[in-house]
Amino acid sequence: MQSQLFDVAIIGGGPAGLNAALVLGRARKNVVVIDEGRPRNAVTRESHGFLTRDGIQPGEFRRIAREEISAYPSVSFMDDTAVSIAGTDAQFQITTAQGTVFTSKKILFAVGMKDRPLDIPGLAEVYGQSAFVCPYCDGWELRDQPLVIINKGAELMHFAPLISRWTNQFTICTNGPDELSDDQREELRRHRVPLFESPIRSIDSIDGAVRQVVLEDGTALPCAGIFFKPELVTGSDLPRAIGCRLTETGMIVVDEFGKTNIPGIYSVGDAASRLHQAIAAASMGAFAAAAMNNELNLEAWKQHG
Repeated sequence: MQSQLFDVAIIGGGPAGLNAALVLGRARKNVVVIDEGRPRNAVTRESHGFLTRDGIQPGEFRRIAREEISAYPSVSFMDDTAVSIAGTDAQFQITTAQGTVFTSKKILFAVGMKDRPLDIPGLAEVYGQSAFVCPYCDGWELRDQPLVIINKGAELMHFAPLISRWTNQFTICTNGPDELSDDQREELRRHRVPLFESPIRSIDSIDGAVRQVVLEDGTALPCAGIFFKPELVTGSDLPRAIGCRLTETGMIVVDEFGKTNIPGIYSVGDAASRLHQAIAAASMGAFAAAAMNNELNLEAWKQHG
């Protein structure tokens, strides 16, 4: 690293953090990107929907990004985990798991989300290979195939018509009793969508390819793929610890440019948005970086005026 005093410390090295680093590097800001190297999409073989990078492996995406950012010498990378933050705007002190301590004027949380442990036997073995969470990312590969949708409640009634244009061969498993209304059940029957409320006993697969979903009542549902609703938590406890306002679901509250309620702290990407796509995260990183750069430039302008 060139210095232990940075203009911006970016915590998280996914698409949001990396695009922010690119923009800030081009703005000649002294930046450090702290990333533990355990992205949520590490289980995914390919990432889709990102123009010029459709079908790329997530690890390769990050490698290319770092290579491009290396053209801007004011950006450094630290393969570590931020464990504590103290101080206030213009003088934040960050400590990492490896014991490094440094100061940064601003902080950008790009910490993403993490999955809670998958409590359905066999789901972990197919996650990212034949079981997915986003049809925009993986629906094309499973088009016209028999699928099982693991979801319930209001989100289920949003997801069913969404997935129906990729395939009309899908079965819904609520993995336990659901509180669907009579009208909602009738809507599913009208569209000939089978609905099963028995808990899931197991998911059978071979080398990551799902073969069937087996319910506790003995029903076996053959399928070629699964879409399920994950249970997510913010990728770091630091935003909460330093006082960032969170929603009831744990999402960091930000304005249109990623600014939190704490002066000098911004957040972008999945941790601060329901739009969980790589291209959306990258765009948030770019806008927040521009806002942070403007803030730093204005502060320097006033200080030296």
